[in-house]
Amino acid sequence: MPLEYTSLESLQGGYAELQKSFQTNKTLPLSFRRAQLLQLARMFQENSVRLTDALTADLGRHKLEIFLPEIAPVVSGAVRAAESLEEWNKPERPQVEAWRSSWDTTIYPVAKGVVLIIGPWNYPYATTMLPLIGAIAAGCTCIVKPSEFSSNCAQLLAELFPKYLDQTAYRIVNGATAETTALLDLKWDHIFFTGSEAVGQIVAAGVVRNVTPLTLELGSKSPVFVDAGKTDLELAAKRILWGKQQNAGQICVAPDYILVPRTHQDALIKVFKKAYHSLWPHPKGAVDRLSEMGAILNSAHHKRIRKLLDRTQGTLVHGGNTEGTKRIEPALVANVGVDDALMESENFGPIIPLVPVDDVHEAIKIIRGHRVPLVIYVFTDSEETKDKFLTSTRSGTLVLNDTFVQLSVHEMPFGGQGDSGYGSYLHKFSFDTFVHRRSFINVPPTAEPLLQNRYPPYTEAAFEALSAPANIKIPDN
Repeated sequence: MPLEYTSLESLQGGYAELQKSFQTNKTLPLSFRRAQLLQLARMFQENSVRLTDALTADLGRHKLEIFLPEIAPVVSGAVRAAESLEEWNKPERPQVEAWRSSWDTTIYPVAKGVVLIIGPWNYPYATTMLPLIGAIAAGCTCIVKPSEFSSNCAQLLAELFPKYLDQTAYRIVNGATAETTALLDLKWDHIFFTGSEAVGQIVAAGVVRNVTPLTLELGSKSPVFVDAGKTDLELAAKRILWGKQQNAGQICVAPDYILVPRTHQDALIKVFKKAYHSLWPHPKGAVDRLSEMGAILNSAHHKRIRKLLDRTQGTLVHGGNTEGTKRIEPALVANVGVDDALMESENFGPIIPLVPVDDVHEAIKIIRGHRVPLVIYVFTDSEETKDKFLTSTRSGTLVLNDTFVQLSVHEMPFGGQGDSGYGSYLHKFSFDTFVHRRSFINVPPTAEPLLQNRYPPYTEAAFEALSAPANIKIPDN
């Protein structure tokens, strides 16, 4: 399906229409927001086959790898948001001192305004629609810019949006650099970006002029520590391999490299091979025509991954075979050093480097020597090891004994920290991203006797009364 770019004239017109809709409070009624959220759920439920076919055409993924992380979370997330609107939008009334209890002190969650969501190609539905759910629930109007690299998905979304959602409030804009640049030149009330660190830096620099609030969800080298001797190695290998093969490793939360005690590296290699053959029991393994592993995005990305495997000083102990320019089987590389080519930046492909370490302390030292990751995965049954990672490392998320699961846990925020981005989303946290907590207070005329000491001419008695909070007793410890 060829991708039709949005004209700059249509882009500008759509933006103006969204501005008008927000200014006239069109998206303010909860009934409107509920209707649009349910329409978004219907859009994905009623067109799940077409949406699946489009994503398979772009990335070769099996329908299970489409429904599990993308279609199901959008449908269920939109419905849950619609059911939670009243609770989320309920004003908060903080507890205050008795003398100001009649001042109607309130915090109102109010929509930020007209917002922009820019998504990546690797998970084109989840990374755009899950934040959109929050924007709709918050009462914002929104333009969504899908990636042009997942062209079939982007074109289908552009077709479906007008059939299900109010075009004066929610629009798709398709295009490449020129269209994205034109979008970033506009004044937004919030921008939500998911993608590479390099492009994220460009987006962050571009919003400075307009002082635009920004959420950045970036990639990183998400490490794995296998606490060999204190975990089930076979289960660890199977779960790591499952997480790594999702979308052929082309995902920001993919396990990027594995830290393992050097005395257990050979044992881990052995169980990895066993797990591999259980997942792909075909003559040619993961690149067999019967395999259901996802494809590499394009020939340039395929070449980049192959070049990494050529440059590594580690030992390829399993996999790495290719089929054409779309398929690479998971490559297990042993004895990878911290200064190896595979450790320079995010691999973003089906490469599994094994980095041998002396112990958990060296593993933590290596993790802390890299940029703050989006996720840290730890396989252990030890409370001591868990506590070491909780207290001695930083990451957006810390996952014990599994991989690639946090996107399905709606009750928890998902987002980066430091180098891997800032801000978070999923369910209520998506709503929180697109609202401003507006404080409100009503000081009645009857409070005037309580406020009398603040007025000039100042007196010593007034000073004593108003400075009293500065003289409270401070606890000894």
